[in-house]
Amino acid sequence: MGRQKGEGARSKARPSSSSLAASLLPSSSAAAAVGFGGYVGRSRLDSSLSTEDSSPFLDIDSEVAQHLKRLSRKDPTTKLKALASLSVLLKQKSGKEIVLIIPQWAFEYKKLLLDYNREVRRATHETMTNLVTAVGRDLAPHLKSLMGPWWFSQFDPSYEVSQAAKRSLQAAFPAQEKRLDALILCTTEIFMYLEENLKLTPQNLSDKAVALDELQEMYQQVISSSLLALATLLDVLVSVQVERPDFENVSTEPKHASKAKAKAVSCAERLFSAHKCFLEFLKSQNPAVRSATYSVLISFIKNVPQAFDDGNMQTVATAVLGAFQEKDPACHSSMWDALLLFSKRYPDSWATLNVQKSVFNRFWSFIRNGCFGSQQVSYPALVLFLDTIPSKALGDTFFLDFFHNLWAGRDPVHSPNADRQAFFRAFRECFLWALRNASRFCHSVDSVSHFRITLINDILVKVLWQEYLSSASSRDQDSDLPLRGKTTEIQNIKYSIIYFQELGKCIVEILSGIYSLEQDLLSFFSMAFQETCLGLVQQKVITEQPILNIEPIIKFLLLVDQHAKQKGEVWPLLHLVGPMLAKSFPLVRSLDSTDGVRLLSISVSIFGARTVLNEIFSDNNELSCGPPHGKDREMKLEYFLQVYKETFVPWFLHGHNCGTSARLDLLLALLDDECFSEQWHAAITYVINLVNSKVGSGSMDSNHLAVLAMLFEKVRTEIRRRKGGEDSFLRLGSLPDHWHHELLEASAVSVASSLPPFGTSDAQFVCSVLGGAIDGNLDSFVSRQSVILIFKEVLRKLVSFILDSPFKSVKQAGALFTSVENDLGLESKNPTNVVDMARFALEIFDGSFFCLRALDEESGLVSSISAAVFIIDWEYRMTLAVGNALDDDESREKIRARLAICESSHGYQSKISNMWKSLSRDARKGIRNILVCTIRSAIFSEEKLDTNKFLSLCCLMVINVLECLCQDHYEEQNLLNHLLSKNDMWPCWIVPDFNSLKGPAKSDTERVSADGNYKFVSLIDRLICKLGFDKVNACDDLDTSSLPTKDTTNTEVTSRAWLAAEILCTWKWPEGSATTSFLPQLISFAKSRNYSSYGSFLDSIFNILLSGALVHGENYVQSSLYAWHTLGEDIEYIQEPFLRALVSFLFTLLKENIWGTEKAMILFQLLVNKLFIGEAVNKNCLRILPPILCILIPTFCQRGSRSSERTNSDDKLDPLDENQMQDTIKSWLQRILLFPPLVTWKTGQDMEEWFHLVFSCYPLRAMGDVEIMKPARKIDHQERILLLDLFRRQRHEISRSIAANQLPIVRMLLSKLMVISVGYCWREFDEEDWEFLFFHLRCWIESAVVMVEDVAENVNDAVTEQSSFDNSDLIREKLEQIVLVSDLSLINITENSLILFSFICGLLELQPPEDADYLNPLRTKRWDPFKNQILESILRLFFSTGIAEGIAGSYSCEAASIIAASRFYHQSFWESVASCVIKSPPHTRDEAVKSVKLWGLSKGPICSLYAILFSSRPIPSLQLAAYAVMSTEPVSKLAVFGEGSAHCLDVDSNADQESSHLDPSTEENIHLTEELSCMIEKLPYDVLDMDLVAEHRVHLFLAWSLLLSHLASLPSLSSSRERLVQYIQNSASPLILDCLFLHLPSDLCLMQILKKKDGELPDVLSKAATAATRSITTGSLLFSVESLWPTEPVKMAALAGAIYGLMLRMLPAYVRGWFSDLRDRSTSSLIESFTKTWCSPPLVANELSLIKTANFADENFSVSVSKSANEVVATYTKDETGMDLIIRLPSSYPLRPVDVDCMRSLGISEVKQRKWLMSMMLFVRNQNGALAEAIRIWKHNFDKEFEGVEECPICYSVIHTGNHSLPRLACKTCKHKFHAACLYKWFSTSHKSSCPLCQSPF
Repeated sequence: MGRQKGEGARSKARPSSSSLAASLLPSSSAAAAVGFGGYVGRSRLDSSLSTEDSSPFLDIDSEVAQHLKRLSRKDPTTKLKALASLSVLLKQKSGKEIVLIIPQWAFEYKKLLLDYNREVRRATHETMTNLVTAVGRDLAPHLKSLMGPWWFSQFDPSYEVSQAAKRSLQAAFPAQEKRLDALILCTTEIFMYLEENLKLTPQNLSDKAVALDELQEMYQQVISSSLLALATLLDVLVSVQVERPDFENVSTEPKHASKAKAKAVSCAERLFSAHKCFLEFLKSQNPAVRSATYSVLISFIKNVPQAFDDGNMQTVATAVLGAFQEKDPACHSSMWDALLLFSKRYPDSWATLNVQKSVFNRFWSFIRNGCFGSQQVSYPALVLFLDTIPSKALGDTFFLDFFHNLWAGRDPVHSPNADRQAFFRAFRECFLWALRNASRFCHSVDSVSHFRITLINDILVKVLWQEYLSSASSRDQDSDLPLRGKTTEIQNIKYSIIYFQELGKCIVEILSGIYSLEQDLLSFFSMAFQETCLGLVQQKVITEQPILNIEPIIKFLLLVDQHAKQKGEVWPLLHLVGPMLAKSFPLVRSLDSTDGVRLLSISVSIFGARTVLNEIFSDNNELSCGPPHGKDREMKLEYFLQVYKETFVPWFLHGHNCGTSARLDLLLALLDDECFSEQWHAAITYVINLVNSKVGSGSMDSNHLAVLAMLFEKVRTEIRRRKGGEDSFLRLGSLPDHWHHELLEASAVSVASSLPPFGTSDAQFVCSVLGGAIDGNLDSFVSRQSVILIFKEVLRKLVSFILDSPFKSVKQAGALFTSVENDLGLESKNPTNVVDMARFALEIFDGSFFCLRALDEESGLVSSISAAVFIIDWEYRMTLAVGNALDDDESREKIRARLAICESSHGYQSKISNMWKSLSRDARKGIRNILVCTIRSAIFSEEKLDTNKFLSLCCLMVINVLECLCQDHYEEQNLLNHLLSKNDMWPCWIVPDFNSLKGPAKSDTERVSADGNYKFVSLIDRLICKLGFDKVNACDDLDTSSLPTKDTTNTEVTSRAWLAAEILCTWKWPEGSATTSFLPQLISFAKSRNYSSYGSFLDSIFNILLSGALVHGENYVQSSLYAWHTLGEDIEYIQEPFLRALVSFLFTLLKENIWGTEKAMILFQLLVNKLFIGEAVNKNCLRILPPILCILIPTFCQRGSRSSERTNSDDKLDPLDENQMQDTIKSWLQRILLFPPLVTWKTGQDMEEWFHLVFSCYPLRAMGDVEIMKPARKIDHQERILLLDLFRRQRHEISRSIAANQLPIVRMLLSKLMVISVGYCWREFDEEDWEFLFFHLRCWIESAVVMVEDVAENVNDAVTEQSSFDNSDLIREKLEQIVLVSDLSLINITENSLILFSFICGLLELQPPEDADYLNPLRTKRWDPFKNQILESILRLFFSTGIAEGIAGSYSCEAASIIAASRFYHQSFWESVASCVIKSPPHTRDEAVKSVKLWGLSKGPICSLYAILFSSRPIPSLQLAAYAVMSTEPVSKLAVFGEGSAHCLDVDSNADQESSHLDPSTEENIHLTEELSCMIEKLPYDVLDMDLVAEHRVHLFLAWSLLLSHLASLPSLSSSRERLVQYIQNSASPLILDCLFLHLPSDLCLMQILKKKDGELPDVLSKAATAATRSITTGSLLFSVESLWPTEPVKMAALAGAIYGLMLRMLPAYVRGWFSDLRDRSTSSLIESFTKTWCSPPLVANELSLIKTANFADENFSVSVSKSANEVVATYTKDETGMDLIIRLPSSYPLRPVDVDCMRSLGISEVKQRKWLMSMMLFVRNQNGALAEAIRIWKHNFDKEFEGVEECPICYSVIHTGNHSLPRLACKTCKHKFHAACLYKWFSTSHKSSCPLCQSPF
């Protein structure tokens, strides 16, 4: 077992049992080494154990003996278990049995006390406790052998161990007297034991097997414990009563005590002499030993004083008195005890020393170093130490040196509070001790006086007082510095403050002590104090930069006052402050010193006004009365008033400067309760007169107004101070009314009513009079009427500013204040300087907001001022957002002039934003009304501003008003009701009372209103996003039960269904629309609530929209020319607002399952009932029914199909309702059969609406992955026959008619009828029906092909035939005219034809066998040719549009964009084309490519495909189709390679491809198409900075996908594949790999953690990892490209992962090369982690599987695979030679190279073996492909070598490891053959053209 920490080591020589111990122990000097364990002194414990023949365990129980033997083991765990077992046994056995084991236990006990492990020692004492408890008195015979170690163990350094030892001793001797008796009885044995311990050394304590550090620690524990045991033993035996363990209360002297005492003294003297006074132990490095030594010396000084004699006195005195070199704080307590006791007992010992050298120098160092950390112990001992020093030992400068060194040892910053307090307490005590005991070392009265004066001047004044002033100054300077956030600096400032206070207290207490000692001594400090104060007063005259600071003086006076009050002393005023004030006052007044005034103020506040003035004017006997001394000495009242009025008031109020604040503080401090009113009247009258003295000049005196403003701010503080005192309700000045004055009222109103220019202090004065700058401070010094007059002036100035705004909306907001115009007296013409007036008003508002808030009765005034501030803030926000939109320079100039005022208003509004709700309800309501009107007006009036910014600003304003001014939901709804209320401009479509509907705007005024309506709806949409749908629209949470009746009766609290209808009718607005923002929020709201809470709300919306659609149905024109619709796609094409809103609303609710089938059927019945009005048809209802039924009918079908899969579904259509619906549709079919055929249609007939109604009842839906259209509704036989009759009736009529009607509407309706008929009645079709269908399909599609090809030819002509005079604008106009489709119906009819063609293809390819009979008409020879013709036509459409864009792109990107953008007008048509292209077979694509080549245009088929794939305005389905065509044969090769390369790749791979030239490019003579090469070879670094879904990045990924897909399609080991791989290796930019991992970096770091914890990966990482794994497994990227569009970061990440995975599979060496070049370690580790986790496992499995299944077809070569170890063993044998190579795949394959090793070789030289091993390593590491191919090539290399083919001398391989070619280029001189690639690399690197072997020219 290994040794644990804290456990002692024990060698094999240590005895493990008692009998063996006796034989192993030495007999002579080594006996002392085990004196602590096996001996008592020098005698063995038991002579019976000294021989080997003895049997110590003869009579002991075997189990006990076994455990006793285990105690000698080395392992502490074994010892602990043995002790625990012994404890249990001792409790179980009798005392007689236990007595037998005591001898052996004593032996083991003494050894165990030495154990290094404290737990072993503690358990030993617990076992001892159990033993002595069991044996009782039988312990007596063995006590002497046990008592030495037992007493020693009481002082174990471990507290737990010593306590256990004490418990064991108490268990043996419960009575205190008994324990003392035991000590007395065993005194000799204990001393012998301790003496032996003290003789031990680390070397003989134990054998050398113990670790030295443990041995040293054990020795120090033994010595320290022995010394403490010795000291305590002496105290017990000699002093009888001791303070140490449990011997405090011994009542009588024990028996044999005197004998034991004598024995103890004798032994102690012997020890003291033997150990040379124990002084050697003071040199120990261990503090515990030194501390114990001091304790021993203390005990000897007390108990054995005779031990110190002349022989050792000097030595001991030097060690003890000079002990100040002790630096360990743990020793200082015992050190001080020894030193003080020794100095007191042996004062003559000082004479034996060189005191200065041996004591004082060390003492100075000790205190100068802060007592080395023992401040709590050492500082209290200093005064005791001074008291013990003999006067003869003290020099003349002792005390000065002492105090200077003591002062130097302080730590003013970092010391704890307790240490600091101990320091100052010690300093004070020592200083006063020195003053009081001066007579001890001064021999005359003069010398005593001189000493005291010197000490006061040199220490108290020059050290403490100067330190106090300097520390306070430095602290104040530091506090003025900005805090930098560092913790240490903050702590320094904190500790400096505490230090400053403690220092001040120390000085005050010293002064108090001096006063009690001798009063005259205070004069010396008083003089210094006066000089300091006079210096403060004079310092501005002497120097510009103040050196002294008044703050320490003020705080010092406060400390003096606090001390004087506690002690009841009067010396501060009489001897300190009074003389200073009398001397400094004339100077303070003449210099107008601020510091002097503050000094006067603090003195007045401490000692009283009349008392202080009495001290100042004490020379004038008429002004003073009372005794010359004492605290009741005060000035007469009448003279006090006289001095106040004549001297102080004019001085204090003469003007405003830097000292005004201090003078005003003194002015208020001098106010006396007996004459308060007279004093205040005199001050106010004086200053108001000064103010009014300049009224004639046009403005009041701003200087004196500033004085008044500051005065009233200080008065407020004074009021709070007077309220806090005793009898505050009776005291004058404790209420604001006590400070009112008529002159003040008039002045305040006059200043508020004044006009510009304003003084700098005018607003400050008004605010100070009003109050209310902070909450709770409402002390106003004017009447309520005056307050109202002042705030009316404020409002007048703010409204003037608003009316002068350059913004129309702000200026119109000024009209909202016309109701108070007459009351305010507003002039019709605004004042000239409105900016200054507004600034003045805002300053008053900011400084008195809470005073304004208190005017509850004047709610109109409060709300008007508050609203004005909001409106000015509104102007500020508009200025920042859209201020540059104003056209005229005058408006811009005005904005700049007003910006500062608006910014101030914004700052004020932001500062008190959380205070608005504290206004009264009426005030808040008034503010809301004004602000809502302002916002509404702004929406409709501001036309020149940026709409988006302006609406965002309006939304922010509304939210701000809601947050600041609405306390509950009711007030929020009240505000929204006001905001949405009806006026002439709003709403546009719906009237809120639901009684009428409005139509679209027509007049110019209405158009402006409509524009405002769009902006207003945009505002509402933004509010819904911010506030929630339920708050703005639903209002379902409003509770009016707790509101006042007057509010609930006048406010509508219903839901706003009309608002939702208005928003839906508006449809689109700036930055939003109904489909993208409003409807998703409506659905989210509905899904979060129970239907019962919002059902009526949705019904109300539907009813409003349906009513509007029916009223305006005549405006709806059915879009007959549109192609076949799918669910919800044609909503955008509906122009009628109400119908569009209704359809989108219905579609969304049904799609999201908010409304179910039951609700849909109710709506269906409702609409059917409205179709007829009596017998007449409701034409409006007929017009709007088809788009609505296009939503409802598929809902029935989809829910029915889903419900049929579930039983007991509530969403299943009721059979009765279904039958009723079918009957209704049949009736419509029967009605339409009565109409004439379509070919006879003439304009003006109303058949179209009925056809559309019928068509809407037969929806189709996409089925399966191929999206084949299928009928969505089940119809019965009768309905099917009716539908078939309708189709055949049209067919028959067209067949009979020679000139069929070719109106576009007829062809469109016929095409739709064909789609429906095939979808629902194809089983009933005969051959004539199919022939009719095929004929029209071919005609319509061919017509579209002709049209699109004409567009391509015209584009080609426009671009190729342009002249130099044709500018780009002309070409652009030509292209725009070319792509403009004149016949839109043809595109839509063709789209229907494509849908019908796809439907027929699905019938043939996907129908089950039971439908085969129905398909017989199609199973003719005509179908395949017809299908091929149609597909070729569709491919011609596809290639034609691509060629047109490619040709235009050759001219300019803008031209190509015109072609691409034209496709968006018919996007669904081109999506249908793309769907058919993807499904087209290879042979039709080949024919289409050939036909396009024969077309003869400037661009070919491949260019057209790339134009579509890399289009600037792409349609995803067309891009996918282009990729699908280019990534598969036969187009794939042409899409990747140029014409020359493609032809070159067709050459037989077995042909000789070596060239006579050295350039290996002849082997790699392939070129990619221009579109690919620019991305594969020339990838710019800018791509790394692009957005993750940037167009160029998408194109880059598609290009690499094409290249990798083609590479994967090539056969392995084919020449074309090898050359393409070589091309990628040499020419492709590896930057693509950096680009791939830009899509993953933020999530890669989480991958391993989540993988280990089975956590869910982030979506981006999960999709990328899955795609990478799939591409590796399948070897394809098509799955990822198919899901790429619409592009978003997650899909791009998936494609990036798929590309990376396929590159790892196809190009492992290429990826490894890139990875090895990475220099960013964190990036490479993340990439490796991703690869190891997601890519390497499937890749390695795939590689091993390919190797295992590979057919190497050779009896000489075999391969075995170990999938568990990822190893491959290749064995090659030939004749009598053989070799086994093991290939190990790393866990992060292929980023880390494959390891190859040779397991066994036979008959192969070491050189050849190493060469073959290297060749295998090169093959597998350079292979860009499967490892199986590399192994096959390596095996082929061996075959060639055995066949005698020469190896290349450069690469030492027959087959080149890169291009797998043979060495064919031979040197004409030496005839050696080389690989062309190796030779080219040799020439290019060596810059020579000579043979590498013979050096002849090659």
